Amino acid sequence: MSAYPILLTRPLLAGFAAGVLISLGACSAANPDAPAKVAGKAVLADQTHQAERAELQESSAAPAELQRKREVMGKAIRPSVAYAPLSMAVQADALPPGYRDANREQYQKLTNNPVHAVAETPVSTFSIDVDTGSYANVRRFLNGGQLPPQDAVRLEELVNYFPYAYPLPTGNAPFGINTELAVTPWNSESRLLRIAIKASDLRVDELPPANLVFLVDVSGSMDRRDGLPLVQSTLKLLVEQLRAEDKVSLVVYAGSSSVVLEPTAGSNKAKIRAAIDQLTAGGSTAGESGIQLAYQQAQQGFIEGGINRILLATDGDFNVGISDFESLKQLAADKRKTGVSLTTLGFGTDNYNEQLMEQLADAGDGNYAYIDNLREARKVLVDQLSSTLATVASDVKIQVEFNPAQVSEYRLLGYENRALKREDFSNDKVDAGEIGAGHTVTALYEVVPVGGKGWLEPLRYQHAVKAGSPSGELAWLRIRYKTPGQSVSKLLEQPIQAADVRAVSQASEDLRFAAAVAAFAQQLKGDKYTGRFSLAGSAELARNARGDDRFGLRGEFVQLVELAQSLQTADSRTTTARVQQ
Repeated sequence: MSAYPILLTRPLLAGFAAGVLISLGACSAANPDAPAKVAGKAVLADQTHQAERAELQESSAAPAELQRKREVMGKAIRPSVAYAPLSMAVQADALPPGYRDANREQYQKLTNNPVHAVAETPVSTFSIDVDTGSYANVRRFLNGGQLPPQDAVRLEELVNYFPYAYPLPTGNAPFGINTELAVTPWNSESRLLRIAIKASDLRVDELPPANLVFLVDVSGSMDRRDGLPLVQSTLKLLVEQLRAEDKVSLVVYAGSSSVVLEPTAGSNKAKIRAAIDQLTAGGSTAGESGIQLAYQQAQQGFIEGGINRILLATDGDFNVGISDFESLKQLAADKRKTGVSLTTLGFGTDNYNEQLMEQLADAGDGNYAYIDNLREARKVLVDQLSSTLATVASDVKIQVEFNPAQVSEYRLLGYENRALKREDFSNDKVDAGEIGAGHTVTALYEVVPVGGKGWLEPLRYQHAVKAGSPSGELAWLRIRYKTPGQSVSKLLEQPIQAADVRAVSQASEDLRFAAAVAAFAQQLKGDKYTGRFSLAGSAELARNARGDDRFGLRGEFVQLVELAQSLQTADSRTTTARVQQ
């Protein structure tokens, strides 16, 4: 039965129920012995029809919520008119006003990178980041007809979501390095510097043996279509990629944690799938307990020289045991020293703790992805499985020294929560990001050439640039990394030439597309640096730089920009209408 007739007839049913209750009250007053008999029958009826009553209680939810739960349960809702008043009364008592409308999602609040004067701060240092969760999360909001919160948008994760045709490594380095310079699409006075890193790829059959622990949140907050059911489908995609030399454990947590599957060979796929299929959701969320148990299982099945990784699938809504942010981060940071890394896979809406998911993966030497649909699950755990599991370089840091003879000002686009101090670059005890097999990493700087109009007012007493600096060099690029398992870093260096600047139309498709994504991210965040460059401009720039879009990801991006443009227009109209009232 459709939810809509139930919602439309509820006032009539409520009125009818009120009349019945008044009548029963009158009967009770006339006959004091009646309550005991009626109560006995009511208890029996409640036990007999408990399932029907629960189903009808759901009918008071919004139609979208009703449809979601119907899909999860896999059966039609069969309401009983007799229970309508009772179910509504119970729900009104159980939930505070506006509970379902409250947004409990958590995001890290970051201040955008400032503009730097080269004369004062010539060196920029940061850790690389290969996470992509922010893009999928932004897509979830837009596809749901809503502009994302500004704190949900991390520019570097949007840019790094896409594959790029960067040069492969040569020599002994595990990744190739490439730079490109073009006029900035949104500011003709500045230049856009792209630093590109491309790691060597590995086929799945070339990967070392893997010891994987699936750590699954089965608490009540995961009892939704985009929660546990999507987790189960996602993990089963990965199971199909397992080899005989791989092994998998399954740990779950709700109010407490437990081992569902001891280390099992990847060839025993039926047993692994059966363990995943039997999971059900309910209870509170003892995330810290689950993480501790998962690390124990990882140590139990540890493979020397292999891939030892925990895949945490959760909405991050921890509420039992250690639940404060810094303690959980420290737990992951301490455990990474055992040789076991932690990848986080985010699921769910409304109560999603994105800040915890992203930072846990960072502290645990893993990566973070948000799974909003099965297509994304396939991208992360099938198409990019080598990148997700196999690390080819760890603690990767980038440092750029700008030449004051060529550059007056600069700003780094994104990477706000990856900033490092200048002295951290050479300190091998300072943790940084990891690069997986086949990963591409893109970093963008907007720089103002000497003589160009920048963002800062000139200083009256600024010292003139001394002669003798290499005037042909725009900047000097340094990259440090460690071979996995090693404690001493290696240094790569190369110059960036100032004369290599191109017009936007003559830049590579990869630079133009990355620039379009960067512009879009800034526009969603309400940044001031893109000026009059509109969402329509971002869409057009991306549309003309789609290139060989094998998986359709760039085409999807153009559609999302156009969708954001529609939502932004509608939001502006609503705001204007409110002001005029």
